[in-house]
Amino acid sequence: METPKTLADWLAYCEGIHPQGIDMGLHRVRIVAERLQLSFNCPVFMVAGTNGKGSTCAMLEAILLEAGYRTGVYTSPHLVHFEERGRVRGDIVTAGALLPFFEAVENARLQDEVVSLSYFEFTTLVFLKLLADAALDVVILEVGLGGRLDAVNILDADCAVITSIDLDHMALLGPDRESIGREKAGIMRAGRPVIVSDPMPPSSVLDAARDLGADLWRLGQDFNFSGDKLQWGWAGRGRRYAGLAYPALRGANQLVNASGVLAALTALRDRLPVTAQAVRNGLSMVELPGRFQIVPGQPTLVLDVAHNPHSVAALAENLDAMGFYPCTHAVFGAMADKDLTPMLARMGPLVDKWYFADLPTPRAATGADLQAGWLAVQTRTDISSASFPDPRQALQAAMAAADPADRIVVFGSFFTVGGVLKDGLPRMTAQHLAS
Repeated sequence: METPKTLADWLAYCEGIHPQGIDMGLHRVRIVAERLQLSFNCPVFMVAGTNGKGSTCAMLEAILLEAGYRTGVYTSPHLVHFEERGRVRGDIVTAGALLPFFEAVENARLQDEVVSLSYFEFTTLVFLKLLADAALDVVILEVGLGGRLDAVNILDADCAVITSIDLDHMALLGPDRESIGREKAGIMRAGRPVIVSDPMPPSSVLDAARDLGADLWRLGQDFNFSGDKLQWGWAGRGRRYAGLAYPALRGANQLVNASGVLAALTALRDRLPVTAQAVRNGLSMVELPGRFQIVPGQPTLVLDVAHNPHSVAALAENLDAMGFYPCTHAVFGAMADKDLTPMLARMGPLVDKWYFADLPTPRAATGADLQAGWLAVQTRTDISSASFPDPRQALQAAMAAADPADRIVVFGSFFTVGGVLKDGLPRMTAQHLAS
């Protein structure tokens, strides 16, 4: 076969070389990583959890950049462009920069005995090799799914961070929080710090840390935060921060994430010292699209990748805190394997008009199926709904129906938010203001 020439060619190739879309395990990835001589000569943070991983990675990156460090970040999935998964020194990597590393992984995969890699495994190795070769001071890696068997776990994290743990991907990770926590705990290493920022972690996480001999930092015991309407403070082992401005990422849940970030930085302060000013600047400037992102204009637009009951509950609380809106329109698209009923039920009291959307992946429920599921549990008679072939058309319908004082919420999946962002940030102008 001819070697792929473009990023799109490589991604299409990666989708077709392995029989399973998701294939948990590290043996095959380790073989190819060894052939690539993959290693890092700098501290590595690894972040696992059900919700809050992306925000945690973004805050770590922002503070470390402000402290003057050369940072590298790998996250997944992306919102619009595949290249968003990697950032070097704060900048998203380019397609051209990735191409040599696709070739390197392919050559290593085919060396001696051919190793089959899934799309995620192949592309993860591409980013890891790019970061390893980039002469960085610190690397931040987000776990894609679970922890113990995720491809990034071929590396030994200098500091592990475990964010909130809730029910998601249960077919792969287990039926309850204890099982899921056990999978997340797989990123811990003996003698090294693990930051647990979940306020009520499963016992399996705490037991794993004790049995392994990891250096456990637990929210509420080893570090804590407090605040009022204007500012907040943090205290941990041998370090305090007072009078901090709230993180630029919106939502009450972001203080929990930020608290875990400060614990992680404190745990590695001997290797990566940061000043209080770097913390203040980093938290004040951090950006991450699609995390309770409010787009200015009329009507108000809220973008949130919440895609499981726990994150949707946080979204609902944040929407409640925004104040009164005459009408809330919701654009919703989701994967068919999600626990949809509690998500719809939690948002039900807040939403007056629903716009259900198809998504461009076989895993997704159709807009019509989502609408039918919503109708089956709907008790209010004052609500309307419709289905659309994609999130962009659903948003356009919501904008056409909305008054300037209304609110539109887009949520349910990375694909849903990415679908409305693919042509850039929407201009929010209510129809009768546009003339």
